[in-house]
Amino acid sequence: MPYAAITYDVKPGNEEEITEIFAGFQRVDTPVLRDEDGNEVGRLLGTGVFIKDATLVRFIHYEGDFAAVGRHMGTQPGVHQLEEKLQPFLATPRDTSTPEKFKAHFINSLMRCVSQFSAEQAQTA
Repeated sequence: MPYAAITYDVKPGNEEEITEIFAGFQRVDTPVLRDEDGNEVGRLLGTGVFIKDATLVRFIHYEGDFAAVGRHMGTQPGVHQLEEKLQPFLATPRDTSTPEKFKAHFINSLMRCVSQFSAEQAQTA
């Protein structure tokens, strides 16, 4: 099951404020990911958010179509509330006000995956 990482450039010295914003995050309404036709194409399995100085990274554990992750997250009210609250703390401003703009930023913020391993792979090797 793959992982993805999304970066945020934040202003250093605001770790506690940003931590509070994420602590109040409204979870997505469903972990099921669907395509434009409503077909199930994946599932969100979990997320983790880490911060150090001017870098915030959101790790996403999912299965299925990664493009559906951005599409799904861009339609979630809690995600837009979080984005609005984060605006004053961002070092690089961004517009995520619509699902399309959110999806574009989501793709542009994606870190390059260097490697991924699972415990299941280690047992079969």
